[in-house]
Amino acid sequence: MSSHDSYKASKEAFVSGMTGSSVLHINVVSSVALASIALHSCLRSRLPPTRTLQFPVEWLLLVAPLLLSMTLFANSPGLLVLVFLFPIALLLLFPARELGTPLPSNADISPRGSPVPSRRSTSEHIETPAVSSLPALSTYRAHMMLMTILAILAVDFPVFPRSLVKCETWGVSLMDIGVGSFVFSQGIVSAIPLLKDPLYLKSPLIPKITLTVRKCFPILLLGVVRVLLVKGTEYPEHVTEYGVHWNFFLTLAFVPVLQASLHPLMASMPISLIGVLLAVAQQLLLSNGLADYVLTAPRTSFISSNKEGIVSLPGYLAIHLLGLSTGTLILPPSPSFFRRRQQALSRRSAPSHPRTTHRENDKTATELFSYAFIWWVLLGACTLLGIGGEGVSRRLVNFPYIVWVAAYNSSFILGYLILDLFFFPSPLSKSVYSPTSKLKVHADLSHMVSQQQEPHSAPALLEAINRNGLAIFLLANVVTGFVNMSMSTMYASDVTAMSVLSLYAGAVCLLAWTVRGRRLWKL
Repeated sequence: MSSHDSYKASKEAFVSGMTGSSVLHINVVSSVALASIALHSCLRSRLPPTRTLQFPVEWLLLVAPLLLSMTLFANSPGLLVLVFLFPIALLLLFPARELGTPLPSNADISPRGSPVPSRRSTSEHIETPAVSSLPALSTYRAHMMLMTILAILAVDFPVFPRSLVKCETWGVSLMDIGVGSFVFSQGIVSAIPLLKDPLYLKSPLIPKITLTVRKCFPILLLGVVRVLLVKGTEYPEHVTEYGVHWNFFLTLAFVPVLQASLHPLMASMPISLIGVLLAVAQQLLLSNGLADYVLTAPRTSFISSNKEGIVSLPGYLAIHLLGLSTGTLILPPSPSFFRRRQQALSRRSAPSHPRTTHRENDKTATELFSYAFIWWVLLGACTLLGIGGEGVSRRLVNFPYIVWVAAYNSSFILGYLILDLFFFPSPLSKSVYSPTSKLKVHADLSHMVSQQQEPHSAPALLEAINRNGLAIFLLANVVTGFVNMSMSTMYASDVTAMSVLSLYAGAVCLLAWTVRGRRLWKL
């Protein structure tokens, strides 16, 4: 055996046969992201903004902690969280700086000095777009993308603990949750067309599927190109992840097409219910022979050679649908917006337009908490009752894995939302009452907000990463391949590994920062 073949076999063994860690450990490792954004928010709400050092400061506060949490501090992530909590506690002793006080304009002050409804708000209704800005969602998606980008290269170095590597068959790990989170996040943004057009679900199916295929074709092509490059360069690969020819890009391409085919069903049933039913059906098939086929059948045909990727598709579709359902809750100004629209469509009446002129983030947080609680309870029930075989399986995408992904992502989106509510409370969340009526009315925003009011948004670096997430992910995959072909990562010291990973993270983030004013690739 040549030295190249020997290294390839050793490298494949280096990422194979893993049994993972625990759900609690993964949660604590991931909570470093929440702690970093809490410190950033604390500083941002108490110190004047500066653009001169914005990129390096945000990289140190928001990216470096993620890298440390999965490498040097991976076995003691709680200590890293405490490192962040200490300065946060000190900063909270100081008052937040004034961001501009929203005051009623002169036109909205009565002779007695009481605010009254503006003429515009009483004479006409301003329709609010169904989708509005949610900084917590941008932060969540950017942090999820960053953790994925960092992990795909860090896994090749010994500094990345083997407990965080994808499990062979059963178990939980950081990379296992990363794959599911990617699909869950894809489902969230897929809710946008449903929210913008009330009749989107009932539009002709074939043209809609054709359009979805066209949008997903570039990702499908990337999946094919990746197969050719991996086979052509004899790049080390872990066949039991998806199969001989299948890869994650192919899964990402097929799932939206499958989702579009379910639109007639989604028009009359809650999306979350469809996702749960699909997850249950997937588990029933796995428990009745399909799991044995995936784990033991020889790879003699195209189907059997790619059994993991093909069999896991319904499970990933269920995760996508649960993400889609979550998107219908958190993207509109009101979490009940999509539910009311579906009820109106089922009654064949005209869908009502949203009547809020601001985000009801408190209600969104409450509803999101309810869903997260249900998913965690279901995961606990699966563990106690032994549902799903030997536990969570990313390889099979069984019911416990689907529920775990939903619980994890719902909880962390909720965490980012709570941090926003705590550090950047919006005065627009409070209603204005007319002094002459018991009815609650909302004053016109153009009169309510002074020009000094700073609109809250996600950190600039995270917004930049979120804007071009797919392009940055592709670049990260290319750089990962280049690094692995140019050095023996498996034998690198921790100092060398951290140096390479820091340069890699810095270069990827710098690209995102440089092109933040435009979108490189729009699907």
